Amino acid sequence: MQANALIFHGTEGYPEENWFPWLKGELGMMGHNVYVPQFPSPPGVPAKLNEWFDVLKNYEQYINEDTIIIAHSLGGKFALRVLEKLEYPVKAVFFVATPIGIQPIVNNERDNAFTNNDFDWANIKNKAKNFFVFHSDNDPYVSLGNGEELAKKLGVNLTFIPNAGHFNAAAGYLSFPQLFEKVEAILAN
Repeated sequence: MQANALIFHGTEGYPEENWFPWLKGELGMMGHNVYVPQFPSPPGVPAKLNEWFDVLKNYEQYINEDTIIIAHSLGGKFALRVLEKLEYPVKAVFFVATPIGIQPIVNNERDNAFTNNDFDWANIKNKAKNFFVFHSDNDPYVSLGNGEELAKKLGVNLTFIPNAGHFNAAAGYLSFPQLFEKVEAILAN
């Protein structure tokens, strides 16, 4: 069955960075539709939540019960805000190196204007049939406590990958087989 996948980048991110093009290609070869929106996140300027939602309006028609959302870093915070607003659950949400307020977090003061860390967890837990949380122990931007707490709040096990940094190109992540394996398993059901 064909599904829609949305990949949300993080702070100062863009659709062609990190493992996003690789994952888009892998899922595309399986016959799925993959969208990687470019959200406004200029260097050194705080991201604005309303501007990200304005961009998402162009993709709302692709969000339904069979949609998966894959979110990296600040994109994960945005995904949590998206889930709070949805009227129905999506198939799955994958969080990679997502900051939720556990210090230390680099850029936390700047990006706190984007969204605070008060989430409606009871509501969020009902807005996806499956949750996955990936985090590493040597992320230079988002401490491991964020992944641990996010997994706890969502009631899932943390997918811990040692020495993976921020799961970005700087950490060698131009592909992400561990993520693809879990995405593929969800899409097969």
